[in-house]
Amino acid sequence: MSNLGVWEPAEPGVKRCILNAADSLMMMEVHFEKGAEGYEHSHPHEQMSYCLRGSFTFRIDGKAYALEAGGSIAIPRNAKHGVTALEENSALLDVFTPIREDLLKR
Repeated sequence: MSNLGVWEPAEPGVKRCILNAADSLMMMEVHFEKGAEGYEHSHPHEQMSYCLRGSFTFRIDGKAYALEAGGSIAIPRNAKHGVTALEENSALLDVFTPIREDLLKR
């Protein structure tokens, strides 16, 4: 069963919704409370994150990057990465290739 279009909790203060998924591309919206974290992890998928609103600190392979509304960041395959929301009601639009089967079928 697919959870496409369903909001679900991710980490504390973080919720996500998979908006669309095709053969090799997937789009997901992620909402954060201030101070909430997307815990450090890695995956074999390429990822781009676009900041819809608010601001974030991304950590990618040990380096910190600031991201504000209207900005985007690319995360290479297998890079260790995490993110912290710096403002209330911050939101990201994440795109993955290939699709994240691990998130799509829960």
